[in-house]
Amino acid sequence: LLLKESKHYMRKIHPVPFDQQELKNRFRSFGNNHFVEKGLLSAALIEYRNSMIILDMWFTNCQSLLGDSTTLSFLKESKFDILFTDPALPCGVILAEYLGLPSVYLFRGFPCSLEHAINRSPNPGSYIPRCYTQFSDRMTFPQRVVNYLVSYLETYLFYLLYSKYEDLASNILKRDVHLPTLYRKGSIWLLRYDFVFEYPRPVMPNMVSSET
Repeated sequence: LLLKESKHYMRKIHPVPFDQQELKNRFRSFGNNHFVEKGLLSAALIEYRNSMIILDMWFTNCQSLLGDSTTLSFLKESKFDILFTDPALPCGVILAEYLGLPSVYLFRGFPCSLEHAINRSPNPGSYIPRCYTQFSDRMTFPQRVVNYLVSYLETYLFYLLYSKYEDLASNILKRDVHLPTLYRKGSIWLLRYDFVFEYPRPVMPNMVSSET
């Protein structure tokens, strides 16, 4: 949104079926909804609906990009060395596979720390609270049990948020696609964590944390 013209890089634009005003309206709604009162039982549903305000728009944006033969031809012919992308939106992950490029993920984090579930890195439920539980890292035994059970919802959440990208990826790659498998092909995950808000946890060798 803030990317302007520069002598240091080339900016390519592809058409999308929404205008600037809709973009602003959706981001305004997304931001305002973060301040809505939430109960423990309603928090996940409210957060999901709020996320879809933005994710639905970015899915349309991804459809437009992957359906734009002119832009795709330009990217192929340019023979880039690597693709940098924010994997919170799967479009760059799919594009890297389509172009046959290694990818670097510049990343703040998925909802519910899904990056750890995707990478199969240790994410112990014994002391790392799952999202929407509002637990601390000093849980009682019943809270640990609840936290453990909530962790099983993370894969389902990923499916709800991103499953339709699998059809999009299958169409352009001409094969069946399992999206988490594509994510695991990322060469490096640059995790832009702020450790004031994070709990210490182990990461995989290609996941590099840097405090922002």
